[in-house]
Amino acid sequence: MHTIVHAIAGYFFLLLTVRILSRRPGAQMTPFEFVLIFLIGGVIILATVGDDYSEVNSVCAVITVGLMHRLVSYLKQRFPRFGLLVDGTPLLLLNNGQWQTETMGKMRVQDVDVMAAARVKAVKTLAQIKYAVLEPIGSISIIKKDE
Repeated sequence: MHTIVHAIAGYFFLLLTVRILSRRPGAQMTPFEFVLIFLIGGVIILATVGDDYSEVNSVCAVITVGLMHRLVSYLKQRFPRFGLLVDGTPLLLLNNGQWQTETMGKMRVQDVDVMAAARVKAVKTLAQIKYAVLEPIGSISIIKKDE
């Protein structure tokens, strides 16, 4: 039972850590963030398993974390507010030519990140963009102006 309680606590700690790290442009974690998440996960597994290095205890911890992920997925579907808490909401980065500098600063997104996403959509200038939105998964959506 001790293992299951530690696995549940570890799951929520990892979930919180990922939310605190915030979104990255392009839906990619930096190598630092990637290593950090795996390092924290490894530490949590060690804390969960403790001095008992048995296969049964390790399998129990991994299954518990997997089941917690399924439970959180179900809760996100059943309770939309919980989903917003876990996943976040889309954020406006550019609104009719006006940079939303406060949002961009908080999310560590620069104008070059937005323009890189625009180039993928064959948008060459800022004047062609109506909205730029940072999606909850970390990608930047570009909505073109009507021509």
